[in-house]
Amino acid sequence: MSLQIYNTMARAKEVFVPQEPGKVKMYVCGPTVYGYMHIGNARPVIVFDMVRNYLEALGNEVSYLTNFTDVDDKMIRKAEEMNITVAEVAEMFIAAYQEDLIGLGVKPATMNPRVTESMDKIIEFIKELEEKGYAYENG
Repeated sequence: MSLQIYNTMARAKEVFVPQEPGKVKMYVCGPTVYGYMHIGNARPVIVFDMVRNYLEALGNEVSYLTNFTDVDDKMIRKAEEMNITVAEVAEMFIAAYQEDLIGLGVKPATMNPRVTESMDKIIEFIKELEEKGYAYENG
């Protein structure tokens, strides 16, 4: 049994082979936490939970990271509207999001880095992916 993934850079399907045998690292962009979960947030949660489950069924150990964007113009506006801090907005809607994940029946991510705590690492990681040819600028 194998998994084929469409490589947008090569414009072709390729057999998925983990960089490290038996171990898969998944990073999925998470929500901007200024409001309650909606279908646009739920869809990737469900889809990538299925991908993770399939990779695990193939015998892989999966490290699944999804971030919380906890700083953004929409969050600043929401904080002003609610008369609380941006950090309080983030805490409130992260808690609600995590409750919704339970309701959807998906496993929680291995880690949930926050943009405000990870900005330098995010920039460094993207540069590294580009240098290795795993990411590319589109547009």
